[in-house]
Amino acid sequence: MASGYLTTHVLDTALGLPACGLKIELFALQGDSRVKVIEMVTNDDGRTDSPILPKDDFQCGVYELLFHAGDYLRFQGTAQPEPFFLDIIPIRFGINDETSHYHVPLLLSPFGFSTYRGS
Repeated sequence: MASGYLTTHVLDTALGLPACGLKIELFALQGDSRVKVIEMVTNDDGRTDSPILPKDDFQCGVYELLFHAGDYLRFQGTAQPEPFFLDIIPIRFGINDETSHYHVPLLLSPFGFSTYRGS
């Protein structure tokens, strides 16, 4: 039985604040198909209110998170010409342990981002 789960935390490194109101989509990848699992929005702490993939739905496989950075940056009033350098940031990753907590944070600025497997 799966006991793992998936979370994220988005920080706006240009402002030094959590990225509130950033839309995130999760897709499960199966061969050439891509199935949307859920769509969520970050809260005041830059996290989602519940796990993106809770224990009941957690399973091994390949996934892709789409972080809608461009919409977030536009809402923040970031001054840059269209199209923005960063718009939708895809992060593709694998889950191979149904008992682990997978945490995929995003450090975001208008011209760069970074991620890692957190805890």
